[in-house]
Amino acid sequence: MPIYIGHLEALSINNALNSETTPRPMTHDLLMSILSRMEGKVESVFIDEKTEGVFFARLTLSKNDVKMEFDARPSDCIALALRADVPINIKDEILENDTISPDKLDGAKSFESLL
Repeated sequence: MPIYIGHLEALSINNALNSETTPRPMTHDLLMSILSRMEGKVESVFIDEKTEGVFFARLTLSKNDVKMEFDARPSDCIALALRADVPINIKDEILENDTISPDKLDGAKSFESLL
């Protein structure tokens, strides 16, 4: 299911997937540090809407058993979910309508080729 994102968000997701760190914290790493010090945590991510080709997501955070939901870009949610090792949920309807077969990706550039 392709979601088009910016280069910096892709780099952040790639770093999380490969357990890589940068000399200075990127925005998603900073947010994770802030949450940790405030004894909060990322609970889950839900990609729940697509309007006019734009995906929307909700980020659920918690502190002291109080859960809070925030509207967020899917790319930011994915970057945080990977760092927090929490589920990335997608509304069934969106997944059914936007999934493409791997053969349609033939000829697509890999992220690594852009680094």
